[in-house]
Amino acid sequence: MRVQFTETVLRDANQSLMATRLPYADYADILSTMDKAGYYSVECWGGATFDSCLRYLGEDPWERLRNIRKNMPNTKLQMLLRGQNLLGYKHYHDDVVEKFVELSIKNGIDILRIFDALNDFRNIKTALEATKKYATANTIASGCISYTQSPVHTVSKYVEMCKELNCMGFDTICLKDMAGTMSPYEAEHLIKGIKDAVPDMPLILHTHCTTGMAYQTLTKAIDSGIDVIDTATSCFSNGTSQPATETMFYALEQYGIETGLNEKVINEVNNFFKPVKQKYVDDGILNPKSMATDAQALVYKVPGGMLSNMIANLTDMGAMDKFDAALAEIPAVRADMGYPPLVTPLSQMVGNQAVTNVLVGERYKNISNEVKNYFKGEYGIAPAPVNRDLEAKILGAGGVPTDCRIEDQKRTGEEFKKAAEELGDLAKTEEDIMSYICFPKQAKDYFLARKEKEERTCKYTMEACDED
Repeated sequence: MRVQFTETVLRDANQSLMATRLPYADYADILSTMDKAGYYSVECWGGATFDSCLRYLGEDPWERLRNIRKNMPNTKLQMLLRGQNLLGYKHYHDDVVEKFVELSIKNGIDILRIFDALNDFRNIKTALEATKKYATANTIASGCISYTQSPVHTVSKYVEMCKELNCMGFDTICLKDMAGTMSPYEAEHLIKGIKDAVPDMPLILHTHCTTGMAYQTLTKAIDSGIDVIDTATSCFSNGTSQPATETMFYALEQYGIETGLNEKVINEVNNFFKPVKQKYVDDGILNPKSMATDAQALVYKVPGGMLSNMIANLTDMGAMDKFDAALAEIPAVRADMGYPPLVTPLSQMVGNQAVTNVLVGERYKNISNEVKNYFKGEYGIAPAPVNRDLEAKILGAGGVPTDCRIEDQKRTGEEFKKAAEELGDLAKTEEDIMSYICFPKQAKDYFLARKEKEERTCKYTMEACDED
C-alpha cells in the first residue's frame, strides 16, 4: 500500500495560521532541502499567496514562483486555482483564464488544483481546457470539490460530482475539506463511495485541524483507500492548518505503508521552520487563536484562512469583542445564501457580511456588492434555495437571477490589451499585465514602487561611476 504526501507549509499552512504573510526570503534557504524530501507535491502558490505578495509583502508572485521552481527542480509544484475566479474575487473572461493558466504552467506549476466555490463545474471547464492545452509532460489537472455539510450536500451528491469530474477529463480528484469538519465516519463512507464509482481515479484529501478531527479523519481515509493526503511540517501544523507531516509519516511507517518520504529531510525542514514560526508568534502576526482547536467550527463551518483573516480584520478595527457574535452569525448568513461551501471567495463574502451585520447591529442593513452579485447569479448556481425575502430586497420585485454562465454575457476579448495600454511602460512582461488584471490597484502600486527602486539604484550607480 502507498500513500503520498503534499506539503502545504509554503501555501495553505501559513495562509491558515498567519493570513499568508510568509515572505519568500523566510524560506528560500530550505527549498533545495525540501526538494529531496520525496513529497508527492509541494503546494506553494495560488490561493491567497498572489494577493498577499502584491498587497502586503512587496513581492512579484510570478518571480516567487520562478525562484521556487529554480530551487526545487525535482518536485511537483502545486497551486490552488479558483476556476473562473482565478486568484481574485470575481469571475474573469475565458481568454483571461486561459492566459493565466498558460503563464502559470510556463513559470513552473505542475499541478493545478482547480475548484469552484459553489461546485458549479461550468466555472472550472475553461481552466481545465487551458490546462490540457498548455500541459507539459509533468502537468496534472486536479479537479477539486469544495466539501461542506448541509441539507443538500450528501454522499450521493458528492459521488455524482466525482463522476462528472472524471468525465470532464481531470487527472485526479481532491476533496477539499477547508473547515476541517469532515468526520472519520463521513470520510469512510464518502471515499468508499467515490472509489466504487471511479476506481481508477487517484483521490486526494485536504483537511484542517480546526475542529480537532483531522488526524482521525485522515487515518480513516487511508483505511478507505485515499491516495494522497495534505499535511504541513509540524511546527506549522495543527490549529487551523493541516495535520503534521512527520506525525503522519511516523504513524504510516509503523503500519508498513509506503510514503516515499525521507525522514531525515522532513525533520530538517521542520527544524528550519521552527524559528521562522517563532518570529511571527513574537511579532503577533501568528495569533494564538489560529493555533487552537475549536469544535464550534463544526457549527460555523469556518475554514482556517477565513478564520485568520477574520481575526486580523477585527483586530485592525479594534472590534475583537465582536468575534464570537460574528462567528454565530455566519451559519445564518450561509443559510440565507443557499448553503454555499465556505471557501474563497464565498467564505470572504459570507464572513464579511456576518461581521457587517454584527457591527451595524441590523441584519442586511448594509449589503456588500459581492453578496448582491451572488444573488444576481454572477458566481454560479447556489447549492440550495436562497432566502427569498433577501433576494427580493436585492433584486427588486419580480427580479430573477441569471441561470446562465455569466462569462457568456460579458466576454469582450479586449481585457488583456486594455490592461497593457493602461500600464504602459510599468509592465515589463505578460505576467505583469496579468497581475494588474487580477489586482489592479495592488499591482500598480507594486510596479510604481519597483520603478522607483530601479531609478534610485540607477542613480546611485551613475553617481558612483562619476566619482570614479
